[in-house]
Amino acid sequence: AAIDPTLRIFGKVWIGPDVKLGRDVIIEPMTKIMGTTVVGDGSVLGPDTRITDSAIGACCTIDSSIVIGCTLGDRVTVGPRAYLRPGTVMGADSKAGTSVEIKNSQIGDGSKVPHLSYIGDAEVGRGVNIGAGTITCNYDGVRKHRTVIGDGAFIGSDTMLVAPVEIGEGAFTGAGSAIAHDVPPRALAVERTEQRTIEEWVARKREDPQGDA
Repeated sequence: AAIDPTLRIFGKVWIGPDVKLGRDVIIEPMTKIMGTTVVGDGSVLGPDTRITDSAIGACCTIDSSIVIGCTLGDRVTVGPRAYLRPGTVMGADSKAGTSVEIKNSQIGDGSKVPHLSYIGDAEVGRGVNIGAGTITCNYDGVRKHRTVIGDGAFIGSDTMLVAPVEIGEGAFTGAGSAIAHDVPPRALAVERTEQRTIEEWVARKREDPQGDA
């Protein structure tokens, strides 16, 4: 490995022979950097991180995560416990947060996938916010389909994007929606059944002798 004298390594670390590391890189314990990985200056890797065959930009932070066959721009934040699969490209200042999985997707500059989401076979524009629990439904049982999200869109928490589907620039989706049709730019798409509230349901349930069956 090409190791710069400014590199700081703590504890047990594995670095493959073809890895290239920039200046002022910090590698935390239990981190493995393998394959043809290149890491830019000032990045912090680990702890408990595995990076293989990836290009990591300058000043990135990858915490307790797996990155395989990916390209990360400068100042990208990953983790903890994220899984970036092959074909993932993350633009500068973007984020893949806690328990996020991204596969074969492009995430634009400044876009955030903060937590608990799956993004697969997608093209996400710049400045997009993707709420917790969002998934792209990319597989119909036979073929994979792509999701396109325009610049500045806001994807509400727990949105299911049923591909192929396109969310226009600056559009919003309501939390808990299943979006199966294209959304025009700057529009709001909401897909929910009407809420029903049954008064005194709990009391009647408790009076039902079969209630515990």
